Amino acid sequence: MSPQVSFVGAGPGAADLITIRGARLLRHADVVVYAGSLVDRELVRRYAATADVYDSAGMTLDEVLSVVMEAVSAGKSVVRLHTGDPSIYGAIQEQMEALDRLGVAYRVVPGVTSAFAAAAALKQELTLPEVSQSVIFTRMEGRTPVPERERLSRIAGIGATLVIYLSVGMIDRVVEELLAGAYTPETAAAVVCRASWEDELIIEGTLADIAAKVREAGIDRQALIIVGDVLAARREGLKARSLLYDDAFSHGFRGSAIG
Repeated sequence: MSPQVSFVGAGPGAADLITIRGARLLRHADVVVYAGSLVDRELVRRYAATADVYDSAGMTLDEVLSVVMEAVSAGKSVVRLHTGDPSIYGAIQEQMEALDRLGVAYRVVPGVTSAFAAAAALKQELTLPEVSQSVIFTRMEGRTPVPERERLSRIAGIGATLVIYLSVGMIDRVVEELLAGAYTPETAAAVVCRASWEDELIIEGTLADIAAKVREAGIDRQALIIVGDVLAARREGLKARSLLYDDAFSHGFRGSAIG
């Protein structure tokens, strides 16, 4: 039998960026518990019009689990709808741990995380040859602590492309930490607020001016910070091109045109 409980990634915001599988599970759900502070209610209306819907924004973990278990006991199917992809700052591990303890089967359906919606909004590849081949998802320490080895100033020493979640309200501290690493005031930076929503807002600049631009725009939540030299490629041009489509480069699906 299929699990009665499904953790589903809702995607970054736009109602049509949920996966086909996630939308199908919503359509067949009897009960939906969704993160109302982050997930568009229109998505729930569109795909789960007949379900009993609970907004978890004002609920505790115990209250969420109580709703889920009551539905499971009644033989109903449940979708726990999380913003973006549930594996990225989704706070689902404690929910799954509780269901494991209670002997309730569940599945996890991935979603489009806001990092990729932000990159799409910027029309920007996050990995470029000879610039950066690594992308790091991280955050500043706030009420949720960060391990000492993962402090932003330490991660900044790598010089990779950074996608910084849950930190735009501390943008000045973010810039200070980044400048203590491999980045300079001239390093390109962007902030994408509510990526893929109708009121999406993009701020572009450098570490020298991005904080001031963000404050001027009044952005203090629901935004990602992206930092790295890849962001300068559109302005400065590519340092190198991918070998994937180079006519002198052969691979298992194409022989070299030269030789």
